[in-house]
Amino acid sequence: MKKILIANRGEIALRVIRACKEMGLESVAVYSKADEDALHVRYADEAVCIGPAVSTESYLKPDRIMAAAEVTGADAIHPGYGFLSENALFSAICADHDIKFIGPSPETIATMGDKSRARDQMRAAGVPVVPGSDGVVSSLEEGKKFADSIGYPVMIKASAGGGGRGMRAVMDGDDFELHFQSARAEAEAAFGNSDIYIEKLIQNPRHIELQVMGDGKGNALHYGERECSIQRRHQKLLEEAPSIAVDEDLRARMGAAAIAGAEAVNYEGAGTVEFLLDSSGEFYFMEMNTRIQVEHPVTEEVTGFDLIQQQIRVAMGESLFKSDFSIKGHAIECRINAEDPDKNFRPCPGRIEQFHAPGGPGVRIDTHVYAGYVIPPHYDSMIAKLVTYAPTREWAIRRMQRALDEFILEGVATTIPFHKELLQHPAFLSGKIDTHFVENQMLQ
Repeated sequence: MKKILIANRGEIALRVIRACKEMGLESVAVYSKADEDALHVRYADEAVCIGPAVSTESYLKPDRIMAAAEVTGADAIHPGYGFLSENALFSAICADHDIKFIGPSPETIATMGDKSRARDQMRAAGVPVVPGSDGVVSSLEEGKKFADSIGYPVMIKASAGGGGRGMRAVMDGDDFELHFQSARAEAEAAFGNSDIYIEKLIQNPRHIELQVMGDGKGNALHYGERECSIQRRHQKLLEEAPSIAVDEDLRARMGAAAIAGAEAVNYEGAGTVEFLLDSSGEFYFMEMNTRIQVEHPVTEEVTGFDLIQQQIRVAMGESLFKSDFSIKGHAIECRINAEDPDKNFRPCPGRIEQFHAPGGPGVRIDTHVYAGYVIPPHYDSMIAKLVTYAPTREWAIRRMQRALDEFILEGVATTIPFHKELLQHPAFLSGKIDTHFVENQMLQ
């Protein structure tokens, strides 16, 4: 493997390009016409325009990405996150063209991308799963009967879902039909698949995820957990590692479950096994993301591993499995989005007039923007990931508060004020959080 095409944009494209440079590998950027002035285009060894601004005609077009790979002689493709990163067909197309897809096999992506099949696979591997339906629920009558049998509240979920779409919490039987029909309609519109399944609703859980790495030959390891409970409408806003709710015993049990799940599907590359953790300390499998995560930097900070380079080395056939895994210190990541928290987090594309990134000890920023950069309206609104690392959680929080105060970003509304408020909230400071924290304690 000598040349890697990055089938993505923004900060993750820059992140992969930097890893390639440090490993002595050539990089190829692809870009839409809206991203002509983007930094990933400037920093890559080669760059190819693949279409107009709209992602369905550029970043989501496998044929255009494959043409760019062939024209530049790329022998591998890193998909980043989002876009085609969890597309089994794209992984298969890469294999058909003898280009290495840096990630899991098409079969693994398809299995874990179908939430119902993923539950069955994890259950068979001995991973705890939330009590739920045995596969897809085919009718309203079947769904209602099952919900009545396990008792309310329940959660209706799209089998092909993600990002909170096609999900409905149902507190009692009177509302079941309405939520069932709306979940199916949203799933069909979002994923072209109306299949849904039903789970028992775990109330006020924490969202804990385990970073795993597999070699595609039935071997895997984990790099500890991340706390991802600070979210709004199932979209994460802040992540930290390790979780204040996880001790060594729980970490060992969750880690063993995550490894068992990854090994059961012969997982290759970086992935994340996500769990719900209830107030009694019981955890349940929620889903597996078959790609690198936005929040991977916090794991890198507390473990010292470069996860992108590890991904690439696995794809090159190297063995990376170590027995000296340990977590040191604490890291926090704030997602800086071009959104207005005062207007229901409405996206705010536009021109950045001033930009000055914070710095100093223990501060990292992954971003693709700069003063004068125009944020296009066509893509995700995240424009930076601000990460702080320190020996303790309290220190990492103080460092983040200082970094947020130093961050100058003018011209568009951002989530910086929201994060400043969050990091002063007494409940957050004490670690008393769950997945409904933002809605229940900050947006009232």
